[in-house]
Amino acid sequence: MSHPGGPAVAVNAEALARVGTALADENRRRLLLALLEAPAYPSDLAEALGMTRGNVSNHLSCLRGCGLVRTVSVGRRVRYELADPKLAHALADLAALVLLVDPENTSDEVCAPDDYACAADGNTEDAMTEEARRG
Repeated sequence: MSHPGGPAVAVNAEALARVGTALADENRRRLLLALLEAPAYPSDLAEALGMTRGNVSNHLSCLRGCGLVRTVSVGRRVRYELADPKLAHALADLAALVLLVDPENTSDEVCAPDDYACAADGNTEDAMTEEARRG
């Protein structure tokens, strides 16, 4: 019998943190949704999403580092695709779920990256200090 807080929790928490990092940025979310539709080359993604090629490249590197996308060499070009078909299903399910969130069940509080309650690194004390400094 497994115990709460055991090794599986630590592994799953780390995996969830990687996904959270990837989804925390609007451009990375847009890239993932575009790749959900079809594999693509960075230049095509940049044009379709109105982003610079450098910006696309940086975000794709992050997504690759998080294990969410992979590269496929096609001749001298590199195409990006979702790392696993299960990920495509999970992203589609998550997108559908988000659309079902009932506004009646949400609060008026905003959950933003600079909000101390939603600090990206989970260190609310540092985020609160930063917020106080900004005034």
